[in-house]
Amino acid sequence: MCFCTFSSVLRLQQRTTSLRRVKLIQAFYTMASPNAAKFVKEEEVARGKWLSLNNITYTDPTGRERQWECVKRTTRQTDSADAVGIIAILKRMLKFDCIVLVLQYRPPMKCCSVEIPAGLVDAGESPETAAVRELYEETGYTASVKHVTPALCFDPGLGNTTVQLVTVEIDGNDEKNQNPDCTFFSNKQNKCSYNRQSDSQTITFMPLFCFYPEFIEVVLIPVDDLLQRLDDYAKSGCSVDSRVYSYALGLQPKTS
Repeated sequence: MCFCTFSSVLRLQQRTTSLRRVKLIQAFYTMASPNAAKFVKEEEVARGKWLSLNNITYTDPTGRERQWECVKRTTRQTDSADAVGIIAILKRMLKFDCIVLVLQYRPPMKCCSVEIPAGLVDAGESPETAAVRELYEETGYTASVKHVTPALCFDPGLGNTTVQLVTVEIDGNDEKNQNPDCTFFSNKQNKCSYNRQSDSQTITFMPLFCFYPEFIEVVLIPVDDLLQRLDDYAKSGCSVDSRVYSYALGLQPKTS
């Protein structure tokens, strides 16, 4: 056998061996179930008023010990989700059903965000009670609860925050919902205006026991126009909450 032929055979054997090794490794990881991973310990690295940075030690399905950084809320109540998100549908006679959204500046995003009304669950509150309260605080609307989800993970790669989505219905024909007020809030600095032509409501809140004002713009969007309006907001430089966009996608008609 000439040297060149021998070298070719040797390289072929090496490639074959490497390929077998890769296939064995792939088969090993395929058989390893994610459920085989185990939590080992958790250490707090830093703590602020609302959040803490933690370092988690765990073993992956192969038994290898690994580290994971995560963010946790310091406000979590026992046996409850951290927060509620409210899918609020405004129903009015002879008008299209509208979803109630809020726009507010989000410092981490460095821009305004289009979101569903949401807020933390207070101690002893049910998700239903928290949802009705938060909706009124942020929009002035009162509503009835139609559905509550289980506690859902919010961003499991980043932290352990959970949220329950609460679907509510607003009776727009009810007099108290025709011009939502801000009487829940303190002092005379509250401003509440309602633009009936644009079908949007801008409210500036200065609640009691709050160290800074909460500036919220309430927007009513016909459900059938939701996806297009969200795309328009994104093009204008706003950040769109993934929950709102997912909801809009779910409303689209099925295509064959």
